[in-house]
This record gives sequence, C-alpha cells and structure tokens, in this order.
Amino acid sequence: MKMTFRWYGEKNDSIPLKYIKQIPGCSGLMGFIDKAAGALWSEQEIKEYVDHVHAAGLEVEVIESVNVHEDIKLGLPSREEYIDNYIKTIENLAKYGVKVIVYNFMPVFDWLRTDLAREIPEDGSNSLYYDEAELAGMTPVDIVESTAKNSKGFTLPGWEPERLKDLERVLALYKGVAPDDLRANYKYFLEKIVPTCEKCGVRMAVHPDDPAWPVFGLPRIAHTQDDFDKIVSFADSPANALCLCTGSLGSNPENDIHGAIRHFGEKNRIACVHVRNVKYLGHRKFREAAHLSSDGSLDMYEIMKAIYETTPETYIRPDHGRMIWDEKGRPGYGLYDRALGIAYLNGLWEALDKGQKR
Repeated sequence: MKMTFRWYGEKNDSIPLKYIKQIPGCSGLMGFIDKAAGALWSEQEIKEYVDHVHAAGLEVEVIESVNVHEDIKLGLPSREEYIDNYIKTIENLAKYGVKVIVYNFMPVFDWLRTDLAREIPEDGSNSLYYDEAELAGMTPVDIVESTAKNSKGFTLPGWEPERLKDLERVLALYKGVAPDDLRANYKYFLEKIVPTCEKCGVRMAVHPDDPAWPVFGLPRIAHTQDDFDKIVSFADSPANALCLCTGSLGSNPENDIHGAIRHFGEKNRIACVHVRNVKYLGHRKFREAAHLSSDGSLDMYEIMKAIYETTPETYIRPDHGRMIWDEKGRPGYGLYDRALGIAYLNGLWEALDKGQKR
C-alpha cells in the first residue's frame, strides 16, 4: 500500500509540497494538472510537474482528473478527436512514471454538494454537506453559481469554468440520453483506450458518482456494485479498474462498502482507493466527517481490513476533510484534517499488518 495526498499544483493549492512531505507515512501525491476536458497533456508540462514533485522528495504515480470530454459521453462524432487526445495523454503520462489515472464518466457534474462549509455543531468545524431537500426549486445553473460563489476563490475539480460556461447547451444535449446509451458510449471509449493502457502499463480507475444517485434527471451509471460489475465487463482487462471512493459510494447507506472492496479487490479491479467517512443525517442528507469511525457512519476499520486482505498493493489517499483549526483553503481539501486522516488510516494499517504477522 502507498499512502498519498491530493495536490492541485503550485499555483492552485494553498498547501506547499514541503508540508505534505512532513506527513508521516505519505509516499507521494495523487497529482493534478489543470487542463480542460479533452485537451492533450503535453510531455513538457507533465515532465515539469513530475520533476517538481520529485524534487520535493515525493512520488507521483497516480494522476487524477484527466477529464473525459462531454462529446465522448454523448457519443458525438467529435468524440474521435478527444479520444485521440486521451490516448496520447495516457502515453505521455506513462513516460513519466504514472501508473494510475483516475477519471469519471458522470454527465456534466463530477460531484455535487449543497453547502461547501456547513458548520458541524459538535465541534465548530465545517465540512462539505448535501441535503436533497435544499435542491428543491434550484436549477443546475443555480447550483453552479452557488458552488462558484462559495469556493473561496479556488477552482474545484469538475467545476472548472471552461466546462460549465455552456452548461445549458450541454444539459439540453442530454435530454433523451438513457443510462444504457451512456453505457454504450462508455464501452466504446474503453475499447478505444484500454489497448494503449495495457501497452503502457497504466490502469484506468473510474471514480463513483458523487453522491450515489441520479441528480437533475441526468443519467448516472456508477454508484452501485452492480453498476461497477457492468463497467468492468466493458473491457476484460486489469487496466479497466476502479477508484473505489468510500465516501461517494458510502453516501448511500444501501451500499455495502467493505463488501464492494472485497468483491472487486478479489477480482484485481481496484487501482486505488479514496478513503473517507460520511455522517448520515437523513434521507439523501449527509456531511463529510472526520476519518475516525465513531465520527461518521462508516466502519473505517472494516474498510481498511478489506483493502488489506484483498488489494494490499493499492494506492490510498484520505479524501475530503473538514476545515479545522481556522484553516483557510479549498473546501474539502485542507491540510490539517486530511493529515490527521493519514495518521489514523496508517495506524489502522499497522495494526492490521502486525496482527496478521503474529
């Protein structure tokens, strides 16, 4: 297992690499380069990014948010150009040691919250929050404007201005697109890119829908174990793998998280894991919680045990954290709570490892 930390780059993150290097047991990053969906990632910019991370004494073997262009999801003729760019990007990332690419196939919205800084009454910290009832009467444009207004000046993954400037046009294109249509377009995409992944030694890791249900009537096809069984069948290869995000899948209490980890871990279809906790507050109502099991609704010990026993060589990172100790930063991506998360998850891992070897 390699414990990692998400970082948005020197110009886009309030956290310097030297702070990440100081987190005990953190081997490197799940990295990020700010590029528009569908754009080609050049060798030069990848090299500069990777060299910069290596100079800080950290690895960067996982890259997140190589975003899939909406034309690919919609199956438009223009998808061929964007798939070609994606294939070349895979090749370029592989040249500089990247082994896992995290992406998603969610239409329009990568993730959705109704509040980016809801105060937690028990301790006065704040965290990302979702309440389906708060979406009543809101349009997709309303939620985009609200999210942008409350992002504290930071770009948020999946909410980049370039992707959302023609939101109404893109939403109109999805009218009449059924889940099976989206699956057919997804299968086409995977069939095109997986041979390159196999050749380059790169694993694609699809992230679940977040939250784990449809929103605004858009088709969403990656939020249950059955959904992921279908996805891994689209291309029978270890290169077609999952980024199993415990908080995204765990937003729906009907999902058995550690059961899903065991199911796909035993099939060698988990390339990385985002580990975080959520607190259920009602029907389709939850908040991000501290990683400690008792602070949320997920059993983090059983989650880490399932990882340890079925996919022990994977990459892990603590996912969204609370904003604590008056830290100012990108909502969900502060330093302090995620660093605490790493310490806690590494402690669980050490206990599992030493218990197994006795």
